[in-house]
Amino acid sequence: MAKYQFRVEVEQRFLPEQSAASQGVFSFSYTITITNSGEVPAQLISRHWVISNSAGEVEEVKGLGVVGQQPLLKPGEAFQYSSGCRLRTATGTMQGIYFCVAEDGERFEVQVPPFMLDDGAHRVLH
Repeated sequence: MAKYQFRVEVEQRFLPEQSAASQGVFSFSYTITITNSGEVPAQLISRHWVISNSAGEVEEVKGLGVVGQQPLLKPGEAFQYSSGCRLRTATGTMQGIYFCVAEDGERFEVQVPPFMLDDGAHRVLH
């Protein structure tokens, strides 16, 4: 087991009631569960998201904490939060980094691998 390690799990959901495809607005929510799978208590300090749509447009979001919190997680503890984003296309991806500080002062980063944002529509490709 790594001394400094968080595990990240993501669930995304398309929000048709907050979307308007004819106007190029596609809304998504995502729920993220962060678990301290390391050996030392650590705090999530900030995040950096890269959000891309299928037209190649990229937006970066940086800020302190997540949903206004900077959770301190003991080994085995988890923190879950939900947030959302809007795209101008029906599909896209999100990926990011959480910047963390362990109780002993060690700084480390947690990579959030790319995950799909998809409205779930079945498309016919020509």
